[in-house]
Amino acid sequence: MTTQHREEEWVPPGIDTTKPSSSRTYDYLLGGAHNFQADRDAAEQAEKIMPGIRNVARLNRAFLGRVVRTLMDLGIRQFLDIGSGIPTVGNVHQIAGEIDPRCRVVYVDRDPIAVAHSKMLLRTSENATIAHADFTDPDGVFADPDVRRLDFGAPIGMLMVAMLHWIPDASDPHALLAEYRRRVPAGSYLAISHMVSDRDSDRINSAVGTFNLARGNDQATTRTYREVETMFGDFELIEPGLVGCALWRPGGPGDISDDPNANTQLYGGVARKVAG
Repeated sequence: MTTQHREEEWVPPGIDTTKPSSSRTYDYLLGGAHNFQADRDAAEQAEKIMPGIRNVARLNRAFLGRVVRTLMDLGIRQFLDIGSGIPTVGNVHQIAGEIDPRCRVVYVDRDPIAVAHSKMLLRTSENATIAHADFTDPDGVFADPDVRRLDFGAPIGMLMVAMLHWIPDASDPHALLAEYRRRVPAGSYLAISHMVSDRDSDRINSAVGTFNLARGNDQATTRTYREVETMFGDFELIEPGLVGCALWRPGGPGDISDDPNANTQLYGGVARKVAG
């Protein structure tokens, strides 16, 4: 079977695969197989400007794994992963399920291809599902029947990993985040990783500009450390705070790159909702 035929099996009708998407480009950078030529071209263009971008993607995925394990240690048994993209090795339900098979995971994504493939992957799972919804519509997210499978009377681990830099300032991500924080119960956690432009800003902005030219409507926005820090609102950051993703509770030498720029290209943190 040709690659084109294999791709067509999991592409919903009406999707223009000649335009790259953030979720499929990220899948390619992680070594996944669920991407198209346009996604690969966009990633490789950015890689010419930022040669360590694959390493950054790997470090971000490792950060996600450590966050899930940490939250499981803190008693969290349900996760809402917003902007989850296409499931690849080391996804949330796989990590959580190894620790407690009863853990509930709901993925949320606006990309119909990411949703279609996730549904196929999760069709035999009793405790993991995906909702086709958009972060910029909190009412739609929380009203989705799959999201309602979570118990909103118990703490939730809300994950927004390498997602918020795809939300433009015009959409007012800080106001949207305030709504998400309001809707989860006390004891819940919010995990964020985000491109930070304070360091090596010329190179980062050049790479982001290349991505944006190729993507059309799917545009990335870099933000400062302080702008990302304020996204946690009144949630209390747990140790070690907002740091380079590779430096967030590394478990071993493999979690930290020899390239110091890769370690701090994305910053990540986890914060807890103390009051109801």
